[in-house]
Amino acid sequence: MTCESCAEKVRAALEGKPGVKSVSIDLSKELVLVEAALTSTEVQSLIESTGRRAVLKGIGGSEQDLGAAVAMLSGAGSIQGVVRFLQLSEEDCLIDGTIDGLEPGPHGLHVHTLGDLTQDCLSCGEHFNPFGKQHGGPGDSERHVGDLGNVVAGPDGRASFRFEDRQLKVWDVIGRSLVVDSGEDDLGRGGHSLSKLTGNSGDGLACGIIARSAGLFQNPKKICACDGVTLWEERDRPVAGKGRSKINPETPPAHL
Repeated sequence: MTCESCAEKVRAALEGKPGVKSVSIDLSKELVLVEAALTSTEVQSLIESTGRRAVLKGIGGSEQDLGAAVAMLSGAGSIQGVVRFLQLSEEDCLIDGTIDGLEPGPHGLHVHTLGDLTQDCLSCGEHFNPFGKQHGGPGDSERHVGDLGNVVAGPDGRASFRFEDRQLKVWDVIGRSLVVDSGEDDLGRGGHSLSKLTGNSGDGLACGIIARSAGLFQNPKKICACDGVTLWEERDRPVAGKGRSKINPETPPAHL
């Protein structure tokens, strides 16, 4: 973004929208800082509704965060997603993500004990359960720490979500795995023999290792070191899987 008129269009697209608290734009750094209760995908969509293109450089809170992590999920077919974890305080962890390619409807989401993808989701181990409790829902006191409930995919197969969890801590889950399942988690209330073990939510569809990530303003990268694409080329790549590192000479220029 290189002009005041562009900045004002972006500001107009964001300010006053439900869930948006404040908007700050720095033209010299090509940076838009949004304080909101929306998912990162919703914020990006509002910015891009002006015809500008945007990439997420980080998420954070108004207070100093206590750690951040990210899981890049991939699975059979076109399922792929990115889920970010931000420790807002000693008690609260923010979980923000988008998963594409799912069947419409609810899907169980869980942190598993092992960061082992050698057999895809089959080698991720059991739900992360350091206190030996029965399976439950995210609001229950009797639950696995890794029980994050359900995310709901819309008719387009996309599940976008943002919620806070008071049991999960970023420092406990780095190096473990995140798995999205084929079916709905019954939160331990279904009466099935697996309800108190897994929520009877079916097989793992997509999974990824939870890796430490930079907090807000801590990642000034221009190039993705893992595959050499620029931050803007990264905007047009699948977040995981085939096609991630292919060069696209037709990538349009950045506006923001």
